[in-house]
Amino acid sequence: MPEQNETYQNLIISPEGGGRRGLLVILGGGESGVGAALLGKQQGYDVFLSDAGFINEKYKAELSEYHIEFEEGGHTADKIFTANEIVKSPGIPEKNEMMKAIRAKQIPVISEIELAYRFKGDAKIVAVTGSNGKSTTTSLIYHICQTAGLDCALVGNIGYSFAKQVAEQPKPLYVAEISSFQLDDIKDFRADVSLLLNITEDHLDRYDYKFENYINSKFRIILNATANDYFIYNADDEVITTKLQQTTLHTNLLPFSMKYEPANGGYIKGKNMTLRLNEERTSWSIYDFALKGKHNQYNTMAACIAGLVMGIRKEKIRDAVTDFQSLEHRMEKVATVRGIEFINDSKATNVNSTWYALESMEKPVVLILGGLDKGNDYSLIEELVKEKVKAIVSLGVDNSKIHKAFDGIVSPIIDTTSAKDAVNNAFHLAAKGDVVLLSPACASFDMFKNYEDRGKQFKEAVKNL
Repeated sequence: MPEQNETYQNLIISPEGGGRRGLLVILGGGESGVGAALLGKQQGYDVFLSDAGFINEKYKAELSEYHIEFEEGGHTADKIFTANEIVKSPGIPEKNEMMKAIRAKQIPVISEIELAYRFKGDAKIVAVTGSNGKSTTTSLIYHICQTAGLDCALVGNIGYSFAKQVAEQPKPLYVAEISSFQLDDIKDFRADVSLLLNITEDHLDRYDYKFENYINSKFRIILNATANDYFIYNADDEVITTKLQQTTLHTNLLPFSMKYEPANGGYIKGKNMTLRLNEERTSWSIYDFALKGKHNQYNTMAACIAGLVMGIRKEKIRDAVTDFQSLEHRMEKVATVRGIEFINDSKATNVNSTWYALESMEKPVVLILGGLDKGNDYSLIEELVKEKVKAIVSLGVDNSKIHKAFDGIVSPIIDTTSAKDAVNNAFHLAAKGDVVLLSPACASFDMFKNYEDRGKQFKEAVKNL
């Protein structure tokens, strides 16, 4: 657990003032839930955390250290139903039986980011959402802020609980990756700068298989936006622009595009990116960007606009986008073995992410594809596969859908059942000058703990070649 300040420690363990805000029940004992529990305890709630599954030992130790009551392996309904308010972890769907019962009893439900917002004080928030590119863009904005010397924290869906950060080490600025699941249960949450990168079909099982429901969820990022706030959005995304035409807005719009030149915002034309904010105008070569590929040009443009909005000097922004290192498991260069480059894009858990990965490839590709299918439509990448992929290595329990999509388009397609087997087969199929790309387009839960585990096993197998 990161070092805490003394005030936080005293607040957490002091019996005085306990429960003055009522009972706060947390559903889910992962990073988000435990962060909410710590903040709730600090702020004077009685806190009870309940997880239907089993809680990681690390999190149980944190809960025990601060005398937070918890249960695992099931829910005590009678206790949960006495809550004044419930924080629902983002991974819990509305169709969950406990959630149905809570809704029926009309107990208020909020998300962890809503709780964090409630107690953030005067801190500013830059919030990033979208179907693809969230982690990369959020991390790049954070890197821009760090390069400029700002005191800030990287929080949210990217891996560190927003609520825990507010409790342990509050900052004057939070750069947050926000998922649609986190936005679903906000009430007052508001970002000073909101970014919407793109919207493509994803997670439809959580939205009654209605794309419109998912679109509405993403647009909740500007639910409470004011005339003092900024909304940075992709003007080339037809889903976003269509929804904007149907939406009443009370905030400052900053579009970014590769198709037209907005009066304020950003655009790329030819080899140059131009940023405009009021009277200020800045142009840089896209070849200065550390992140490659058209999709990353959009991501970089969005991050640069956010930097300008925060008043960061353009020289610092340029330095940051020039030396930024890509994230682990997101187009991560692992090694070059006998002239064959290995790239770990295990975070590509949907077809659109794999489309972006293939779009950025300039060498022949041996593609490692597959996992737990979420209703994928592989026709979205068919043209790119025809153009760039010389062989496919399927990595999953059931690879029949991949064969159905690509038999007759790519040969060979080889089935494998482990990361080691997939890497070895891909290595033998590739030639000097080729790329072996792990970009699965699927969730990892059929064979791995998560996409990080899948990526780590891939990297380990590459190192053992």
